[in-house]
Amino acid sequence: MSVPEDEKRLLPLAQRWPRASKFLLSGCAATVAELATFPLDLTKTRLQMQGEAALARLGESTRESTPYRGMVRTARGIVQEEGFLKLWRGVTPAIYRHVVYSGGRMVTYEYLREVVFLKSEDKQYPLWKSVLGGMIAGVVGQFLANPTDLVKVQMQMEGKRKLEGKPPRFRGVHHAFAKILAEGGIRGLWAGWVPNIQRAALVNMGDLTTYDTVKHYLVLNTALEDNIMTHSLSSLCSGLVASILGTPADVIKSRIMNQPRDKQGRGLLYKSSTDCLIQAVQGEGFMSLYKGFLTSWLRMTPWSLVFWLTYEKIREMSGVSPF
Repeated sequence: MSVPEDEKRLLPLAQRWPRASKFLLSGCAATVAELATFPLDLTKTRLQMQGEAALARLGESTRESTPYRGMVRTARGIVQEEGFLKLWRGVTPAIYRHVVYSGGRMVTYEYLREVVFLKSEDKQYPLWKSVLGGMIAGVVGQFLANPTDLVKVQMQMEGKRKLEGKPPRFRGVHHAFAKILAEGGIRGLWAGWVPNIQRAALVNMGDLTTYDTVKHYLVLNTALEDNIMTHSLSSLCSGLVASILGTPADVIKSRIMNQPRDKQGRGLLYKSSTDCLIQAVQGEGFMSLYKGFLTSWLRMTPWSLVFWLTYEKIREMSGVSPF
C-alpha cells in the first residue's frame, strides 16, 4: 500500500529515503571503525610486502627492503623511524574507501535479502542465500571503491620507500589520484580490481553472512534478544571467519596494487592475480599467503565489533529497523 504524498513528507528522512539513509549510516559506522583500527591495517600491509620474492627480478634485495619482522616489531619500527602519527598514513583514502565500500555492500546485501531472495515471514533466511548475497554485495561495494583502495595501499607504503632511500611518489591523497589517473588513465584507478573483488567476496561471505546468520540464530533459538550482547557475539564470529577467508586474497591484492608499473600502467612484477599467487607460493611458500594474518585478525575483529555496534546503534537512533 503506497503512502500518500502529503503523509510521505511528514515521515522521517530515514523512512522516506531508506537506501540512501542506510548508505550514509553504514559509512558513518565504517569511519568510526576505520579510525579506531587503522594502525593495524597499516602494519598488516607492511607485513604482506616483506620478503616479496618477485622483487628479485628487478634487482632489488628483498632482505634490504624488509627491516622489520613480525607484527610488534613492524609497528614499533614505524613509530620509531617514521613517527607515531604515521601509523595513520593513508587513513584519508581509507575513509573514502569505506564510505563507498561499506555503503555499497550494506545497501546491496539488504536489497538482495529483502527484495530479491526474500526473507521468510518468520525471519528465517537460508544460509546459501546469505552466502550468495554476501559475496555479491562484496563484489559491488569493492568494485565501486577500488580507486580509493588503490591509493590507500600505495600511500601506506610511502614511509617504507622513504626509509629505503627512494623518492616519494605522492604529495598527498589528491595528488595520488591525479598521478595514477595521468599515468594509467581511468583503467589505472582499477588496477588490482580482480583480486580486490575476489577478496571482498570472500571477506563479505565471512563478515556479512556470519554476522547475519549468527545474529538471527541467537535471536530465534536462544534467550538472547536483539541487543548489544547479541551484536557483540555475532561480530566477533564474523571477524574471525572474514580473516580466515580473506587474508590470502588480501596479500595478492596488496602486492598487485603496490607493484611498480611501466609508462603504460602495466605491472612489472605480476601479469595477473593468478601469476602473483603462483610466484608467492613458489618463491615464499604457501604460508606466505597468510602473511599479516595475526594483524589482519586482530584488526578485523575489533573493526567488525566497532562497525556493527555503531551501525546497529545509529540505525536505532535514526529510526531504521535493526539489521
